[in-house]
Amino acid sequence: MKKLILSALALVLGSVLVFAGGAKQDGAASSAEKPNYRIGIVTSTVSQAEDNFRGAEELIKRYGRVADGGIIQHVTYPDQFMTQQETTITQITTLAMDPLIKAIVINEAVPGTAEAFKRIKESRPDIMLFAGESHEDPLVIQQSASMVISADFISRGYTIIWAAKQLGAKTFVHISFPRHMGYESLGTRRQIFEAACNDMGLKFVFLSAPDPTSDVGVAGAQQYIMEQTPQWVAQYGKDAVFFCTNNAHTEPLLRQLLAYGGQFVEADLPSPLMGYPGALGLDLSAEAGNFPAILKKVEEAVLAKGGSGRFGTWAYSYGFSASAGLGEFAKRILDGKARLDSTADLYSALGEFTPGAKWSGGFYVDQATGVRAKNQLLVYMDTYIFGKGYLPSTQQTVPEKYYQIKFQK
Repeated sequence: MKKLILSALALVLGSVLVFAGGAKQDGAASSAEKPNYRIGIVTSTVSQAEDNFRGAEELIKRYGRVADGGIIQHVTYPDQFMTQQETTITQITTLAMDPLIKAIVINEAVPGTAEAFKRIKESRPDIMLFAGESHEDPLVIQQSASMVISADFISRGYTIIWAAKQLGAKTFVHISFPRHMGYESLGTRRQIFEAACNDMGLKFVFLSAPDPTSDVGVAGAQQYIMEQTPQWVAQYGKDAVFFCTNNAHTEPLLRQLLAYGGQFVEADLPSPLMGYPGALGLDLSAEAGNFPAILKKVEEAVLAKGGSGRFGTWAYSYGFSASAGLGEFAKRILDGKARLDSTADLYSALGEFTPGAKWSGGFYVDQATGVRAKNQLLVYMDTYIFGKGYLPSTQQTVPEKYYQIKFQK
């Protein structure tokens, strides 16, 4: 009997040990699978550029917030970033104080980003640094960033005018302010706009509006657009296409164009979320993150306002895709599933958030030297016109002469 009891105890104990050993091994495997790195992402606030902010939220949704045991650490820079550059720099560099941070993404990369990256590189050369839509001169941001992506200001300077012509426009109205026109990318695109208008038979008009980072703030700048747009439509006609370089200007411009006439090809940073929900009074909380559903709801509202064939966008948000896509690209590199120098891998990461839509583009070429950058890629997508569908913008051949236009301040 004693032998039987001892044998039974041995079997039970052996089973417990086997189970415990198995559990320990599973636990070790789970621990090994958990990334030993974190990714920092810095965006504008919702009031300045909601899409950029939501892209960071998508990364948190997929990979978790650091405070909750995940790998994404998200912070925002001030709305008044032009007068609070040191605060912006501090927000960015503070992320590098966490030894587990192995990549930092900034979208949009406002002034101060290059300096922040420079400081980080001096103390943490192991961190990859990604900039989305840099506001600083290309040669400046390229010196400190691992990779920069920007909306293709060369190709779009041509394709937006081409699209305006497809809409039957006779006039193209460009709205901006001195700060933006001092940026090489935006300033050069404005010159390409004007040249393309001349070549395609459109009248080019440049209008100045208040800078939202100035003393008038976002509210004052938006009020100006609200008051002026009806007068602009009356002056330039309902067949004119309007374009503005600032995100905060977009919503009031769309609201008034839908009310008084005028046309709109796409935003500076295109998205069905850029300006349209506020202008149309839409609640898209149920469709959050589902861009086909968002596009459908926005399109229905635009058509109800009589905007068929007169208003457009990209089917997916550029700002959202840049924030989320660069974060995804960083993660894949850290996981050994992508290479920093692979444009195919970068397009794949961006495409993770734009199913069914393709990206096109090319590396930035310095205007002064003709040298092609290795770490700044210009990207764009086809334009979607509500009520009509896609225009094949990416299939258009941009004449070489537009690439030769030099930036003039």
